Amino acid sequence: MATRYPEGTSQPLPVNIDWRTVPPVSRYYAATPPRPSRTSLALAGLLFLLTLCTCLVAGAQFSVAFAHNESVSVDEFVRAFKLLYQHPAALLTGLPFAITLLTILLAHELGHFFACRHHHIRTSYPFFVPAPTLIGTFGAFILLRSPIRNTRALFDVGASGPFVGFLFAIPALIYGVMNARVVPGLADPANSDVVFGVPLILQILARVFHPNISVDFLLLHPVGRAAWVGLFATSLNLLPAGQLDGGHILRSLSARTHRLISTFLPALLLFLGFFRHWTGWYIWAALLFGLRFLRAAPIYDDTPLDPDRRFAAFLALLIFLLCFMPAPIINL
Repeated sequence: MATRYPEGTSQPLPVNIDWRTVPPVSRYYAATPPRPSRTSLALAGLLFLLTLCTCLVAGAQFSVAFAHNESVSVDEFVRAFKLLYQHPAALLTGLPFAITLLTILLAHELGHFFACRHHHIRTSYPFFVPAPTLIGTFGAFILLRSPIRNTRALFDVGASGPFVGFLFAIPALIYGVMNARVVPGLADPANSDVVFGVPLILQILARVFHPNISVDFLLLHPVGRAAWVGLFATSLNLLPAGQLDGGHILRSLSARTHRLISTFLPALLLFLGFFRHWTGWYIWAALLFGLRFLRAAPIYDDTPLDPDRRFAAFLALLIFLLCFMPAPIINL
């Protein structure tokens, strides 16, 4: 006769059971993480609006330069910032650049955000970083509020952002190349205040749409320049070190290789900055060196990635190679 237990109680666990003989549970249930607070949403919204303003300024200078068949200049950049309080309506010319860039960055961060939601990882809303620079921003980021517990989640969170951002950037880059203007001598530092690097994906598209013209002579439409910024941000995020997106991807494949590359990559960036004359690599070398002293949360389930995710890791490497530029900005 079955033993009855009072309502609301459960049968006690057997004491002498051999748990190794119990088959593993195929599924588990985790509570859906709470959404970020309204204060966090308000802060994210405020930063987005400020970044929109700085990107409009950047876009206005790219628009003026494109209309005059010229590269951007530092003097025009300063004049564009004065428009914020002298003639704000004039900044509307920067909308194509600003909307394109913010869309790419937002798509990147939402890729991370929804990957975290899928794996029940608490996270903040995307925060944009406004900056009075030629491109109007230092990018965007989200904050993880709970640990990543297995390698599959680590890979998904790291790879989702670059994949989605890249997919949004390519159509904009194609549009920018198709509507580019031919300006001989554009890449000559003697004729331009700023010379932008040419990633591999841009070289490929230039040969497709302008087969008989040097890519160095192409002045991208502001929409294409916004895509260039998005691809540049993607390449930086895919650096395989620390807690960058590329670091998450590499760590999900091999924790040992991740530690090794995280140690030597700062030195490589210093070398690259010295020989390619872009001082930004010094900043990134210092940043990655500092990240080595931050403790990374342990991964409790290090089950190797499945074949589909390994193939996706190869695609992430391909995206990095298509976007990476040894000297992104020259003459600045």
